[in-house]
Amino acid sequence: MWPLTRRRAAAPRRDPAPSRWAFRMQRVMLTPSVRVALRMGLPVAAVVAAGALWLGDAARRDHLLGHVAEARAAIESRPEFRVELMAIDGASVDLAEEIRATLQLDLPTTSFDLDLDALRAEVAALAPVKSVSLRIRPGGVLQLAVEERTPAVVWRSAEGLRLLDTGGHVVREIAARADRPDLPLIAGAGADGHVTEARALLAAARPLAPRVRGLLRVGERRWDLVLDRGQRIMLPVDRPRDALDRVIAMDGAEDLLARDVAAVDMRLAERPTLRLNPPAVDELHRIRRIEWGED
Repeated sequence: MWPLTRRRAAAPRRDPAPSRWAFRMQRVMLTPSVRVALRMGLPVAAVVAAGALWLGDAARRDHLLGHVAEARAAIESRPEFRVELMAIDGASVDLAEEIRATLQLDLPTTSFDLDLDALRAEVAALAPVKSVSLRIRPGGVLQLAVEERTPAVVWRSAEGLRLLDTGGHVVREIAARADRPDLPLIAGAGADGHVTEARALLAAARPLAPRVRGLLRVGERRWDLVLDRGQRIMLPVDRPRDALDRVIAMDGAEDLLARDVAAVDMRLAERPTLRLNPPAVDELHRIRRIEWGED
């Protein structure tokens, strides 16, 4: 006989494991980058969105920009940021005037309006300037320390007369040779690239200094030492200093250059050649005719 009451069926036990999507979400939330994004990214995004919304109004934006401009003007107008004067050290009077004309600074001004790198580039681009440094000195002074190129020779080329330093850099142009009689003269195309060699040859030619007029670069390969009376010492491409020393030695022994010689050709070291002036050639021919009994 069946019991009056039926036993209630046991309820199924709840599975404690999360669902597939819950498990994936938990894994995502445990990722460090996601946690950082939620902790920092969302607040930043919210602030940016709120700021963009607030600045989206033109009136608010203009009001904010006005406050920023006033704050900047108040800072820039402070005495410690004012530049009242410009001082140039190490430059000649002419170069200092050229620098001032190049920069054309409207002083007084604020240091915030001065681009020191751009000013330095402008001054460094001037031919007479070897190097320059700029700084704003306490007291509102823009200080320029200039190293000026020192002229070493006068170079005569197709473009005119120019002063060169020892490195062959152009210092400035001059109107006439008489403007710098204290400097030696070199001439010819390519002479500016061999200033050091030219100075060495001119130094070796000191025994002939009263007669030296300059050095001429020939064919962009070699030098002619030009003397007064139109005389030339034609030097070789290789070892020109040795060839010049030989000519000076011959002149000291035999007064070679005191004779009616147009040129001393030393281009072939083993066979020096003398070129006589036309009157000397005619006289030589006359003497030879006398010796041969033709006169």
